[in-house]
Amino acid sequence: MTDIYTDAQVSIELLPNLGSYSNNAYILRPTGGGPVTLVDVPEGSAAIVEAIGDTPVERIIVTHSHFDHWGGFDVIRAHTPAPVYASAEETNLEPSRDVQPLAHHAEFGVGDAMVRVIHTPGHTPGSICLHTGSVVLTGDTLFPGGPGRTGSSEALLQEIDSITSRLYPLAEATAVLPGHGATTTIGESKAEHAVFASRDHSADLQGDVLWFEASAE
Repeated sequence: MTDIYTDAQVSIELLPNLGSYSNNAYILRPTGGGPVTLVDVPEGSAAIVEAIGDTPVERIIVTHSHFDHWGGFDVIRAHTPAPVYASAEETNLEPSRDVQPLAHHAEFGVGDAMVRVIHTPGHTPGSICLHTGSVVLTGDTLFPGGPGRTGSSEALLQEIDSITSRLYPLAEATAVLPGHGATTTIGESKAEHAVFASRDHSADLQGDVLWFEASAE
């Protein structure tokens, strides 16, 4: 567990490399103390339970519906009855989890910190990012080097539009905390995307795309 971000109102702890897909999970804590918010609950969520100890959980937010981001849900649910949230636009959610909907630009508090929901469809129809202070948690929407994996060229175009229209307007110093792997910043990602945007690309480009490597076939 690592404190990856702290400001006057909230700290964010990273639990990396959880489960068979090496997921990241995050704990958002009010700096003055109080209930925490959990972001993503992958396999290996016993580590989250250990990290939060007796601290109450106010809510659980899952960035999208793919199994690797939910694989530890039963472990977390056995520890806390806190409500679970995902995008109002998300598909393939398990009804028994009683998932509450989050709309684009919805806000919630973690202590005195306000966290804003950004709907970024493409990786899934309901993928969301969470912005607070100088950080954005991006799930599988944006990683260092490129966007999250997509299943069609249409989904890739939608995801790129989500990134450029809804994430890139954030301050360039904003830290990007993804659902797997290392961090980056909005400024670094914009510079990488500029290289991608300067090139021609295959009309059926999809899948795992890297800004620096994708080109026309």
